[in-house]
Amino acid sequence: MTDATASTRPDPEPPDPTRPPIPHGAAAPPEVAPLEDRAAGALVGAAVGDALGGPVQGLTPEQIVARHGGRVEGIVGPVHQDWRTARHRTPHHKGQGHLADDTLMTHALVRVYETVRDHLDAYAVADRLVPDLIGTPRWLPELEAEAPPLQRIFLAEKWIVARLHYGHADPREAGVGNTVNCGAAAYMTPVGVVNAGHPDRAYAEALDIAGAHQSSYGREAAGVFAAAVAAAFLPDATPTSVVGHALRLAKDGTRAAIEAVRDAAAPGTDHASALAPLRAAVAPFDTVGPDYREPSLGARRPSRLHAVEELPVALGLLLAAGGDYRATVLGAVNYGRGCAAIATMAGALAGALGGAAAVPAEWSAEVARANRLDLHAPAAALAAVAREVFARDQGRRLRHEQAFTTLAARVAVTEASGR
Repeated sequence: MTDATASTRPDPEPPDPTRPPIPHGAAAPPEVAPLEDRAAGALVGAAVGDALGGPVQGLTPEQIVARHGGRVEGIVGPVHQDWRTARHRTPHHKGQGHLADDTLMTHALVRVYETVRDHLDAYAVADRLVPDLIGTPRWLPELEAEAPPLQRIFLAEKWIVARLHYGHADPREAGVGNTVNCGAAAYMTPVGVVNAGHPDRAYAEALDIAGAHQSSYGREAAGVFAAAVAAAFLPDATPTSVVGHALRLAKDGTRAAIEAVRDAAAPGTDHASALAPLRAAVAPFDTVGPDYREPSLGARRPSRLHAVEELPVALGLLLAAGGDYRATVLGAVNYGRGCAAIATMAGALAGALGGAAAVPAEWSAEVARANRLDLHAPAAALAAVAREVFARDQGRRLRHEQAFTTLAARVAVTEASGR
């Protein structure tokens, strides 16, 4: 799918004004603007999804049922009581509401926005994000200790540090050679918030940022997810319109995978019934294969034909659940496989659509307590940055309009004089 083809795609149809809106959550308090409310929904919603999905990451739906005596319906206990020694390669205290690396990276990106207070690019990753990951100890819930986030993030994220801090790679190309996965997409919620209501700008900015981390369809997923978050902020947004914007911008295998999942997602389906059809729809585009713990030899390699599994499934669950936060996120959690990232992305989208009240308070309060975090503070800070960036953009647009008007007027004078 070429850019030229993409540019001819029409914008998704707006929702029918005669149809009552989908009730995603309770209305925000009147003193809270929609921007701040939806920013809280997106960032808190993403964090809660991450916390719920982490303990069952890598399992099949059947294994989840066997381990927990049924489908997961909320925060679960620890995966291993002896977590420090149970898994020597990854001694992480998963469960009990603990956040994982998707949220660590998301909050790190929020801090970069707080510092720069403008649009970001791949150089911001090198100049700001990498130093944050390696130089500032923070409370890491899964390690139950203070340490630099580098000590917890996954290998595909440690690649950023290796390539930029030690390898001095061009930030725009540093992602080339990394395993192609959903890692970059899973922390792009802040890009969508800063570009709230402007999915095209979110897509372009996320692609630039993600160039420091990912290539191929992993980088594409980052752009499309950021665009979907930005689209969820539009005043008339619905799950259908969010997926429509994602399809309008997506390229190659990512677009084909989202189309397949969209066609398989039956609105109003309970999340238990949606899982098998969504997996079947995305399977032809997924390089990992049927056994998530034993990926194929062709897994996670660059391709124009494939897609990460997690983003299309998150969009499909959003459609199937009609945007309801609880149903969307529980569907993501019980899907298994890469469910921490699926639930992070699904939670961000459902939260952005429904606002802060859409995220069950019993979940968000426990996640905040378990992680010693104010989950709402990053959202408030990012909404303030989004307002500043919008004002900067207005000034930039005005200067461009004035310059272009002057240029066009000179051309008109030249033509009128016959020269």
